[in-house]
Amino acid sequence: MRRIGFFTLTASPPAPPANARTLEALRRALPDCEIEAVEVVPRLRRAPLAYGMAGAVAAASYAPDLLAGRKSLKHAAVRTPWLFRWVKRMAARVARERGFDATFQMQSLFDASVPGLPHFIYTDHTHLENRRYGAAGEAALYSAGWRECERLIYPRARTVFVRSSNVARSLVEDYGLPADKVLCVHAGSNAPVPPAPADVAAPRQRNTILFAGIDWERKGGPALLQAFRLVLERHPDARLSIVGCTPDTGGLPNCEVAGRVPLGEMPRRFAGAGIFCLPTLREPFGIVFVEAMWHGLPIVATEVGAVPDMVEPGVNGALVAPGDVPGLARALCAILDDPARAARYGAASRARAEDRYDWDKVAARMAGRIGTGAV
Repeated sequence: MRRIGFFTLTASPPAPPANARTLEALRRALPDCEIEAVEVVPRLRRAPLAYGMAGAVAAASYAPDLLAGRKSLKHAAVRTPWLFRWVKRMAARVARERGFDATFQMQSLFDASVPGLPHFIYTDHTHLENRRYGAAGEAALYSAGWRECERLIYPRARTVFVRSSNVARSLVEDYGLPADKVLCVHAGSNAPVPPAPADVAAPRQRNTILFAGIDWERKGGPALLQAFRLVLERHPDARLSIVGCTPDTGGLPNCEVAGRVPLGEMPRRFAGAGIFCLPTLREPFGIVFVEAMWHGLPIVATEVGAVPDMVEPGVNGALVAPGDVPGLARALCAILDDPARAARYGAASRARAEDRYDWDKVAARMAGRIGTGAV
């Protein structure tokens, strides 16, 4: 039986659920392989000197940004050449000790490749993709030294699996990777997949617009609030449900602010909505769009990042430019005006989720390459 090392920063909560979902799906897709999780952060914490050095180096490297609150020490610590080299040595040692025949890593924040072993990457971003978001994206960049380290990661992989076509383009255009080394496999839902939804029929449900995001500003919440004010002029019975954050809505009527809710409550929130709207300004992927599609919702969003892969105008929703308040209001009203269109868009969302955004199908796409490369 072949042994594959599955390297990730961490697979345990509060790690992104996609880490565990990917591991589980790959184990189902590759039953003839033993896939062992190797968590980088827990191993770093068990090495006190290295753990302290990681924090100290990050603090020294990014002091101005950390003091100004533009970056967090948690994120900066995994983006230094020092930690990059530490993970590289650790991965090689673990691969030898465990007798791995191949290595696989989640995301591209480190390099777990080992000379002589087939290596695979699954990521939802490249660092240079940030430049496509203008000034905000440039501000999100880390040091030149870290960017040079990241450039070393991709050529060492047999295949780089990505969640979206914009990241595939970035690997080719920004990093010079051959197109045949990149494969877009998409991603599944973090939440349990619901049964096929019933047609949205209740007026209150049909007229409810759902926003779900923690970062109100970055996710385009202020623009949605302005757009909803315009929507109310045409649809005074429309409702806006805000989940994940607690913004000041300025007394705007028909707004419910739920704040942070448990992941288990989200199916009820999706089921109680008629439209999902997230006019995000920057979006590496946006798993919440996948969850909205699985719940059969029409989607109104912005044409950034991975979103155009998920939302096709005139098929399952509408896309507008970031910050386009009048365009956002028009798109929402067009769906509220036409229940038949809303139902058609919702059905198309569900169909797209079943075709592209199912973890077992995602893993099967990866297994097609890993099965022939992990020898």
